[in-house]
Amino acid sequence: MKKNMFINAERGEVRIAITSDGALSELYTERASSASQVGNIYKGRVTNVEPSIQAAFVDFGNVKNGFLHISDLHPKHFPGQHKHVEAVGKKRARKTRPPIQNCLHRGDDVVVQVTKEGMGTKGATLTTYLSIPGRYLVLMPGMQRLGVSRKIEDEATRVRMRGVLAELKPPPDIGFIVRTAGVDRPKQDLQRDLNYLLRLWKTVANRAKDARSPADLYQESDLIIRTIRDVYTSEIDRLICDSEPVACKVKEFLQLIMPRSSNRVELYTGDMGLFHAFGIESELEGFNSPVVPLPAGGSLVIEQTEALVAIDVNSGRFRDSDNAEAMAVRINTEAVQEIARQLRLRDLGGVIVLDLIDMGDERNRRKVERVFRDAVKSDRARTKVLKMSSFGIVEMTRQRIRPSLLSSIFRPCPTCRGAGRIMSPESQALAGMRTLRLAANDENVTKIVLTLAPAVAEHLLNHRRNEIADLEKAHGVSVLVQSDPGVPPGEVRVACGDARGSAIPWNASDAVAKRPKTASTREIAKADVAEFRKRLRQEAGNKEGPVVLPLKAATEAQQPPESQEAEPAPPKAKKRRRRRKKSKSPQAEAGPPAKDKPEAPAKDKPEAVPEGGAPPAKKKKTRRGRRRRKKSGASSSKDAETKPAEPAPPAEGS
Repeated sequence: MKKNMFINAERGEVRIAITSDGALSELYTERASSASQVGNIYKGRVTNVEPSIQAAFVDFGNVKNGFLHISDLHPKHFPGQHKHVEAVGKKRARKTRPPIQNCLHRGDDVVVQVTKEGMGTKGATLTTYLSIPGRYLVLMPGMQRLGVSRKIEDEATRVRMRGVLAELKPPPDIGFIVRTAGVDRPKQDLQRDLNYLLRLWKTVANRAKDARSPADLYQESDLIIRTIRDVYTSEIDRLICDSEPVACKVKEFLQLIMPRSSNRVELYTGDMGLFHAFGIESELEGFNSPVVPLPAGGSLVIEQTEALVAIDVNSGRFRDSDNAEAMAVRINTEAVQEIARQLRLRDLGGVIVLDLIDMGDERNRRKVERVFRDAVKSDRARTKVLKMSSFGIVEMTRQRIRPSLLSSIFRPCPTCRGAGRIMSPESQALAGMRTLRLAANDENVTKIVLTLAPAVAEHLLNHRRNEIADLEKAHGVSVLVQSDPGVPPGEVRVACGDARGSAIPWNASDAVAKRPKTASTREIAKADVAEFRKRLRQEAGNKEGPVVLPLKAATEAQQPPESQEAEPAPPKAKKRRRRRKKSKSPQAEAGPPAKDKPEAPAKDKPEAVPEGGAPPAKKKKTRRGRRRRKKSGASSSKDAETKPAEPAPPAEGS
């Protein structure tokens, strides 16, 4: 794999690109107007302590105060522990720390370091755990342990490098960490780097004692030196610069840290731009697009919000196999490798959610996970990747040190305010009508001039002309609608005037702030009663004294004319009763009773008692049961009265 580094140093901006086999893999940019403050050490002053969020705000010389949380406060600031030394890699837990109001107070001086750039309305994130990086080692004052970078996973290598670092005999109150570039380096190189870092820290400590807060104690190197120190390795074959002073500066720095690599520096003298000549500029032009095409035909859709990045994987026109599972595995494998590259290039950070194509086999999901973890290992930012869910969702976090590349290069559109959409002309015309009604309700306004975009003004005059005329007649104002190509879509400009022709300062917010006149329910009821009495008196001929009208006339007078002419409402339908079966009485089954001796109804007959047993328990009479028995008894007696008696059958032998 051939790797090259390109340094494009223009006036006001520096861009560094690293390519692998001709493809852009890493990109670093910095402008003189917005130089990074990450890594700088300052002496600041506490301006405010907030116990509710357990944080302090520190003035370190920037426009916005920095944010210092209790978890980033070194134990030497705790009460009674001014000389406490903490071990490297074993930060005290949050629950064991005292409240921040007991550690810091307003006006205290504190030495802090910037760990994250300020974004939006937030200030920079600060810490009191200081660290000064070198080429092979990292110095951490106030620590008492020697460590190895977490990116070195081989345990044997870690143990060996700890032993080499211990042989250098560093001071007991200063901790050191071996960087990945320091692995397998000669002991003399590590000793040289350690002595340089100790001299640098001694200078910073002396400045902190004498300086008056807020003060700048230590500044990180510029982007060129910082990138070569942290990123450059022996795997990079060529280092091409387009500026002679920059090329000399890079060569001198490489002679100090890597003398054998100083001959790899080259100077580009072509007329065409450096990035254009090597095909890098064309890749940078696609950073604004949320769609990233994949080589096999699929695509990625990247949507970035303030705290979340969502990446969707689409198969597109890729149809390589009839097996859906095999196709999903191939697309996801290709997509996760491109996602890891896009995260580095666009410098996306925070919470990141990947929506991959669903895979039914658990082994395939774990295979794609391993490919993604291997692709993320080369990232300098700290990342944490969770397991893929059954829906193909992968959640991860990536360290955010500075704003993303898109937010630093591009600005939100002033027309849509970054939403990517604008209102249709019809919707904007309706919004203009609402603003027009609001202005017409002002008692002092007699003339309104509405200035809109050409498309909106055309729609308003063609489709809302009658509404404007009615508004003019109702409120006694004159309305003039005019178009102006300079007015952006979605904006409504209103100019108002009074009867004398003078301009009136008017805006919608002030008009909305005025409370409308409202009447209480009691006042409305009193007004209705007075109107009703006035109407009755008019119908009675305006006679003096009390007015007495029939109830029908009074109710008709109380109703509005529309209700008098309306047809009467149909009567409400009665609820249907449930159908009940009419229980047949014993008389109907046995025939009509004799005339001379009427038989008692069946309900009055006592129930038969079985021999040798107790009489059955009486059922509890309910209202429904009584109604049912009453109805069945009445029907049986009525049938007995109305139905004629059937003749008796003839006797046998007659």
